[in-house]
Amino acid sequence: MNTTIDLNTYECSGEGLLLPAINEYTWSIGARTFLYLLGMLWCFLGIAIVADTFMCGIEKITSKTRIIQIPDPDIKGGVREVEVKVWNDTVANLSLMAFGTSAPEILLSVIEICGKGFKSGELGPGTIVGSAAFNLFAITAVCLVGIPKGQVRRIGNLGVYAVTTCFSMFAYLWMIVVLILISPGEVQLWEAILTFLMFPTLILVSFAVDKGCWCRKNKTSSEVEIGIDFSNNDDKNRGDNDSGTGTADIIHMARELGRNKDFSEEDAARLAAAKLAENQHHSSLWYRIHATRNITGGHKLVPQINKALQELYEQSQDKIARQTNEMGSRQSLSMIDLTEGGNKAVVEFTAPSCAVLENEGNVRIGIRRYGCCKHPVNVWVETIDGTAEAGSDYKPLKEKVHFKANETLTNVHVVIVDDDVWEPDEIFFVKLWLDESDKDVVLGKTAINQVTIINDDEPGKFEFSKPSYIVNETSGKAQLFVNRVNGADGSVTVSWRTRDLTAINAKDYIGGEGTLTFEHGETSKVLVLTILDSGLVEREHSFQVELLSPTGGAEIGRIGKAIVTLVNDEEFEGLVSRIANQTMKNLDGLRLDSSSWGEQFHDAMNVNGGDTENATVLDYVMHFCTFFWKVMFAALIPPTSIGGGWLTFSCSLLVIGFLTAIVGDLASIFGCLIGLKKTVTAITLVALGTSMPDLFASKQAAIGEKTADSSVGNINGSNAVNVFLGLGLPWLIATIYWTIQGKKFLVSSDALGFTVVVYTACAVVTLVILMIRRNVAVFGRAELGGPFRPKVFTAVLILSLWFIYVILSSLNAYKIINVSF
Repeated sequence: MNTTIDLNTYECSGEGLLLPAINEYTWSIGARTFLYLLGMLWCFLGIAIVADTFMCGIEKITSKTRIIQIPDPDIKGGVREVEVKVWNDTVANLSLMAFGTSAPEILLSVIEICGKGFKSGELGPGTIVGSAAFNLFAITAVCLVGIPKGQVRRIGNLGVYAVTTCFSMFAYLWMIVVLILISPGEVQLWEAILTFLMFPTLILVSFAVDKGCWCRKNKTSSEVEIGIDFSNNDDKNRGDNDSGTGTADIIHMARELGRNKDFSEEDAARLAAAKLAENQHHSSLWYRIHATRNITGGHKLVPQINKALQELYEQSQDKIARQTNEMGSRQSLSMIDLTEGGNKAVVEFTAPSCAVLENEGNVRIGIRRYGCCKHPVNVWVETIDGTAEAGSDYKPLKEKVHFKANETLTNVHVVIVDDDVWEPDEIFFVKLWLDESDKDVVLGKTAINQVTIINDDEPGKFEFSKPSYIVNETSGKAQLFVNRVNGADGSVTVSWRTRDLTAINAKDYIGGEGTLTFEHGETSKVLVLTILDSGLVEREHSFQVELLSPTGGAEIGRIGKAIVTLVNDEEFEGLVSRIANQTMKNLDGLRLDSSSWGEQFHDAMNVNGGDTENATVLDYVMHFCTFFWKVMFAALIPPTSIGGGWLTFSCSLLVIGFLTAIVGDLASIFGCLIGLKKTVTAITLVALGTSMPDLFASKQAAIGEKTADSSVGNINGSNAVNVFLGLGLPWLIATIYWTIQGKKFLVSSDALGFTVVVYTACAVVTLVILMIRRNVAVFGRAELGGPFRPKVFTAVLILSLWFIYVILSSLNAYKIINVSF
């Protein structure tokens, strides 16, 4: 008896539409399983990369702008032209952007049903529901717990969120009604049409809510200007354009970094671009592209800075913060500058000057030590003549002062000679100096003390040290010296106030009014005013400071007013200009789209888009794994500069469709080889593979944005679109086909119906949890973040719902629990 062997029929050979591409009859099951798993993971990376390009096309389309004219009586001609977005953000998010993030799932469902002769399949619908479950449960849990400690994120546009949530829940309730209640085991033409039409209905209702048709109007970014008015320095004309940063912001950052001598121009420009990019508002689409490029070692959308440069920047910021907090304390500033991290002792006078009445007989001068105080130290004190002469006006002093271990304060006394001859105020100096052998001690900034001998009991007069001060705008502060002359008796105060001339308070400097207190014998104080970066070029501007209202019988002296003139540092301005120009170039390199084929190939063929200096080992590994996809897509898909993004959109969609068909076959055959039901394969492997970039993108959006809209706010809208397009479109195609044939479109309602019921129940629980979090103080009154323990508890609870969904759906698929409708 002869036995015929068909070499084309073997294990799982008929599961795919396009695969197997070659005969695998002689291959072992283990080898085939490994290769199909590897191929599926590799194709998931390919889909993520082409989806990146697809979304760049969408961004190009939805970022289109137009010029409108707005009446403005303050402008010559009475009309101001502003640039606004053509696409409403809500419409863009729920149409092209939602389609962009859900394209693989939607196309898989369409391709499967068309490839099976317009018969219902399990992989496509299972992936739709499985992806929705992963999005709502797993991504929400990760975003919830990923918010930094002490921070929260709330849904900002609550109206649109409520609409998308209602539509999302209705979408899956509608699936239950169609699959189980109205026509079990069948989808009728009117049901398919209604399902598909819910997609434009969702967009129209959300747009109406966004425009305030039924509730208070929400101002969206499509209604604000995205251009920048350079005619003034205010921020009122600056919009929220995701792709651009205000020139004023760039110059301000360039000035801040230019002051730090530790940064080269190149490093300063890179830091400026990185910090500005981090602080911008971005759309959910931007975060999806950013996540994909991070995963695949592609051209990053935020400049990469190495660890050493980041640490140096953080140290400089810490130093600035300390100096700002301690600006009023001259001693504290000295500690920062001289102690070398607390390793050396610093010795100085407690004040730069003092005064003594001639009849008091002696003057006490304080000396302090700070920094390293655990060892004993010595310092020399010596008097030096000024207008007062040693012997006739005071007794000279030259002695060694000893500080014991841990002693921080001591005094020296200089004897004053009291005579009967009237003399004007006279001065002499007391100086500190060290032996050359003293290596562990240094002198502080106040190493010389001026002593004024006053011949009467007058409280004195207050005046500035000079009538005008010239201050570089880049210095950050102005120091004005206020002297107390012709007397220093008693504790007195003098008030000060600023007056704008050409400089403006709170814009060019921080002014106002205040009071200086002079204790008995004190003769000098420093008034410190903060100078701001105005951004003005080649123009001097000034303000006035006036002394007034002295107390205790004191008077205002000859120089009771001083003019402070702010000038530009030409050398520094040149540095700022170079840093700003390089920063603009760096930011320009971060745009989503590519302008030419050559730029596409450059980014595709180079790790990190050419930024090899900051590429990590993982970047190199992932670039190697995805090199084929990057180069192929760079060759096949036109850049967004051609055709306004529509050509990129169309070609990318075709490529996604082809790769999705391959992934569908790989997943089906892999599941068959290891004994997985198609439903289980769909809700686990395929759903996770297509949704993993969304997980990384949502987590980054949750951390980087001020609201939860771009992270979890868009999940419900995306899930609704999955049903309306991912099921509505293939159902519509199939029902039309079978209606023409005079037959029914049959759908197995048991497995799909059960998984939809489980998902809907878990989704209701999740939405209730988020609602409770928003309104209960113990959770921080926000959907995301809040106190640590409640945050972790709710995240674990929501994530457990995903495991419950997967476990119950799998048990039903294997008939371990048999639920039929």
